[in-house]
Amino acid sequence: MLIVRATKKLLGHTNPPRAVEGDQDTTLLGPWYATALFWRPRLALLVNERTLLPVLLPLAPARSLPARIPEEIAAVLDAHQVPEAFIADELRNMQDCRFATTANRSVVGIMNEFTKLAETYADESARPNLVALSLRLATTPCSPLYAKNVSPDRELAALVR
Repeated sequence: MLIVRATKKLLGHTNPPRAVEGDQDTTLLGPWYATALFWRPRLALLVNERTLLPVLLPLAPARSLPARIPEEIAAVLDAHQVPEAFIADELRNMQDCRFATTANRSVVGIMNEFTKLAETYADESARPNLVALSLRLATTPCSPLYAKNVSPDRELAALVR
């Protein structure tokens, strides 16, 4: 099961299946955090709690967002050259996607910083490639990772080694 901890902004815009008390994330990467970016077109930004890896994906159609999240995460993992066996295991564990409210203010802060950076980077292109933009954001140094691998891309590489 994949647990996505979403902001009120995203939960108010979608009607995803909700996690119930006792639901546990079964993926190796652990829970993901998500928020809505009301750009044109509207996007969802996901950030992994463990590695702070960012993933951008189209928000519309909002009804199908839970079903699309695993494939979008897999596409970004593949772009980071994560081994196929790791991606397959993650996809297998993400078949059931449930949403809950945010619980880690540090990750929410990182999401806010990624949002500002994404806006800056997206201004450089009329229609940014979301996987490429996710990869660029992943090179950003993040203070929670300073004692480890400094940036989400390096933290991910260290985890899958």
